[in-house]
Amino acid sequence: MTFDMNDAELPRGTDLIPDGSFVKVRMEIRRGGIDGAGEVDRGLLKAARTPGSDVRLLDCEFTVVAGPHARRKFWQSFTVAGGKVDEQGVSIGWKISKGMFRAMIDSACGLDPKDMSEAAKARRILRGLADLHGITFAAKLRIEPASDSRYGDSNRLDRVVLPGEPEYARIMAGEALPPAPSQRAPRPASAPPAAAAPAWANAGAPRAPVATAPAWATPAAMPPAQPAPPPASPPLANGPAWLNG
Repeated sequence: MTFDMNDAELPRGTDLIPDGSFVKVRMEIRRGGIDGAGEVDRGLLKAARTPGSDVRLLDCEFTVVAGPHARRKFWQSFTVAGGKVDEQGVSIGWKISKGMFRAMIDSACGLDPKDMSEAAKARRILRGLADLHGITFAAKLRIEPASDSRYGDSNRLDRVVLPGEPEYARIMAGEALPPAPSQRAPRPASAPPAAAAPAWANAGAPRAPVATAPAWATPAAMPPAQPAPPPASPPLANGPAWLNG
């Protein structure tokens, strides 16, 4: 039996959110099946696709929650372990991601980034990366050109918008702001490698999303992948302080 695809209707292209757009977004974590450093992060991480790589990723889905682009989505992964290291042996990718996560917390909680009071510091403490599931913050987006001609361009976080910036309050209020595109040289597209089988045949199995309960407002909404004994040190009684902010 054969299938004639000539009369099939081609899928419509997906318009991207304009480069430089300011949006209020909610981040949700898609479990990758690999354990993180603690019990809270059991089954949370995802392995990099590069064969032999020790990189571990946090696979995230972002949804715009207010304004003219509400309900639009984009996806981005963050390195949380492995890869190149600095002089102290710390993963460079993790240092970059950690700074991004710190900014998300400050934006979500309305914290002055320079505020290092004990109260502010307590709100930046996580029991595990799973506590970031459901965090809502102000962001500026960019369009990242595809590095492979088989794929289209995509939206990515350009940066987190922090309290004190002129756009912050308006973004968090859901107002529409004019885009402010960043000046970047376009990334050159590479030719697709030759393959004996269709490229999509080698794609990994789809990841099951984590529960969509409002974990940001309710601690521990992302249960571990399997029952586990209590951790060596007791977790925070009510979850991270900034979850309740």
